[in-house]
Amino acid sequence: MHSKALVLSTLLFSQLGQAEEALTLTFKQLTMETAVHIAQATVLSCREKGYQVTATVVDRSGTVQAAIRDSIAPPVTVTISENKARAAVNFTSVTSALPDSLANGPVGRTPGLTMSAGGVPIQAAGVTLGAVGVSGAPGGDIDESCAQAGVDSVIDDLEME
Repeated sequence: MHSKALVLSTLLFSQLGQAEEALTLTFKQLTMETAVHIAQATVLSCREKGYQVTATVVDRSGTVQAAIRDSIAPPVTVTISENKARAAVNFTSVTSALPDSLANGPVGRTPGLTMSAGGVPIQAAGVTLGAVGVSGAPGGDIDESCAQAGVDSVIDDLEME
């Protein structure tokens, strides 16, 4: 009888030990320097095209890591760029690719998300690290191309990590 109890307690404790290990996660996050670099490269890309914009980089949870508003970008671009970045990271998709049914449905009216072009996820080695959102150019396609330029400025280094 004692051997059965010993086997059961050994199984129980080994399962508890395994469960403990599964209680935490390890994940990669952009450094502050990388987030600032992406935001700055994004704004400079739009500036080269003649547009004053704001670029906001969020981490994988949608929390702002860096935001840069060019000198005369309208103040409203700060909120819009943040919300575009948050939409891109939540749906792990460029915001221009989000279906109209999503943008026009209840999710599209969720506070803190802007479902229009200009948000680009930051993904490397199959992992979503965050997103960058842009607002201020005369079209979302331009916002998105600037955001993509910001991501492209670091993607090779991120893929090597």
